[in-house]
Amino acid sequence: MLIPLLLTGLLSGATPNVGDTAPDFTVKDTEGKVYILSEMVKQGPVIVAFFPKAFTSGCTKELKAYTARHSEIEKLQGRVLAFSTDDAETLARFKADLKAPFPFIPDPDGKVVESYDVKMPVATISKRYTFVVGEGRKVLKVDSGGDAVDPSSAITSCSQAKPASPFVAPAAAKETPPAPKAPAAEAKSKQ
Repeated sequence: MLIPLLLTGLLSGATPNVGDTAPDFTVKDTEGKVYILSEMVKQGPVIVAFFPKAFTSGCTKELKAYTARHSEIEKLQGRVLAFSTDDAETLARFKADLKAPFPFIPDPDGKVVESYDVKMPVATISKRYTFVVGEGRKVLKVDSGGDAVDPSSAITSCSQAKPASPFVAPAAAKETPPAPKAPAAEAKSKQ
């Protein structure tokens, strides 16, 4: 009786939920490019997609769907990072096979997988989870299992993320002051 309770406690816990702050990470993709989550979210939402194994049917279907809808994600200033515990060579072949336009991140030691608490109980393999992470690393959406195969809700969540603020030069802001609204309201109340 005690062992099932202990196992339940070990297996549950730290998976980020909507509204939580996503764990930060600094990772390299299959081409050696570095990605830092806390920097990426300053430009727009990031879809952190964990998948179990390259070249399997469910993972192929999921990543093909992200590939097919990638332009929609880009229009929303979103980016996709596809994580697996596969090695870099396997993921590079999988990415090339899919013609995926987004980075594949090898996590063979399961460090990021463990920080998101999406590791399968026995093996160092990721469960299928998708997190949409917005400004300040706030989790906007979480999908798991079969729900994570279809990117529709992740894309919808990207559209609800606060877009990156464009820089406005101080001089430009002074040149166009807002039009006063008070006189029009006063004129109406006097009538």
